[in-house]
Amino acid sequence: MSETSPGSTTSADASVIQSSSSERWRRASRVTLLGALSAFGPLSIDMYLPSLPALSHDLSASASAAQLTLSACLLGLAFGQIVAGPLSDALGRRGPLLVGMAMYALSSFLCTIAPSVYLLVFLRLLQGIAGAAGIAIARAIVRDLYTGVAVARVFSLLVLISGIAPILAPLLGGFLLRFTSWRGVFIVLALVGAVLFLGVAFGLDETLPVSQRQRGGLRAIVTVFSALLGDRVFVGCALSLGLVGAALFAYISGSPFVVQDIYGLSPQVFSLIFGANSLGIAIASQINGRLAGRVSARHLLCAGLAIMAPAGLAVLLAVLTHSGLPGLLPALFVTIASLGIVFPSAITLGMNRSPSAAGSASALLGVLQFSGGVISAPLVGVAGTSTALPMALIIAVSAAGALLVFIVLVRGE
Repeated sequence: MSETSPGSTTSADASVIQSSSSERWRRASRVTLLGALSAFGPLSIDMYLPSLPALSHDLSASASAAQLTLSACLLGLAFGQIVAGPLSDALGRRGPLLVGMAMYALSSFLCTIAPSVYLLVFLRLLQGIAGAAGIAIARAIVRDLYTGVAVARVFSLLVLISGIAPILAPLLGGFLLRFTSWRGVFIVLALVGAVLFLGVAFGLDETLPVSQRQRGGLRAIVTVFSALLGDRVFVGCALSLGLVGAALFAYISGSPFVVQDIYGLSPQVFSLIFGANSLGIAIASQINGRLAGRVSARHLLCAGLAIMAPAGLAVLLAVLTHSGLPGLLPALFVTIASLGIVFPSAITLGMNRSPSAAGSASALLGVLQFSGGVISAPLVGVAGTSTALPMALIIAVSAAGALLVFIVLVRGE
């Protein structure tokens, strides 16, 4: 009989260690890919934010018309999920995801040759529809693979990765403007879409077995949606996401003009400010992940909204009292950072209401989240670029409304 001295490692032990290390690497790679897919929204929007004023000038378009390119992308990101989510429940995750990535790369490339703002608006709509597949299906894959506390922790990691995207995207966008025009930004987005297509094709297995797929066609989809919309807590989570989404996209669409046109800062400085706020989201999401399991998603959502609502009011007061950037920027930072708690908590709580229809639940949560932005983004530019009041007012009202919805529909259940 062979003996093994203490501290030595047998070939079987080495095989186990190597297998365990390989599995950890595979899981980390998968979460990173899912995070990149869920970052399509901020990536598609934030990378070209520093070039919005230049785009407006180059295409001889008003600020409101330029912001329509943002609204169109948001509209696509919202309602594209209604198609992608249920399709992934019925056909599996990989097929619809691959189609979405290919369509995203193509539409991004076509944006580079758009001759007018109105054609660009249409192409941005297509780009958003394609990107929606990444957002909705990535969330559904998480629900396929994880249960319990792990769901909340993985969603927090996805928010971290999608929180890093807004940090890097405007910085990269501002950097690109030193060497190219806004059209070059869309070339980069097309390349990102192509890389993620390859990542899905070669690095992501199917996660929804045929036996667990939804049957019954359109009637089954309607039945699932009806059940979700009849769930008080789910509706509360979805409406809260819609309202905080309105606040977020009012900030996203308004801040380039507020910082650059009203306060006279450069695109590069704006990118640094925007990146700092996005870093706040990333930090808050990791705090949320650490607390998951010890504090319920319901309580974390309540805490996030309780931070966001007074911070949103402080943004409005800073504008009304003409406090300038020293008064405005700290309030904006707290408001935006709180989303790192609100988003993963609301998504976790909402997705847990219907584990058997993760794609459809993800789609409804997503459509409400981005629909708020579709409404708020163009309203920011209604008063032109001479005042920050519309942006501040939408942020304050939306944040307070999200807290009220939570109190009535979620906390009171």
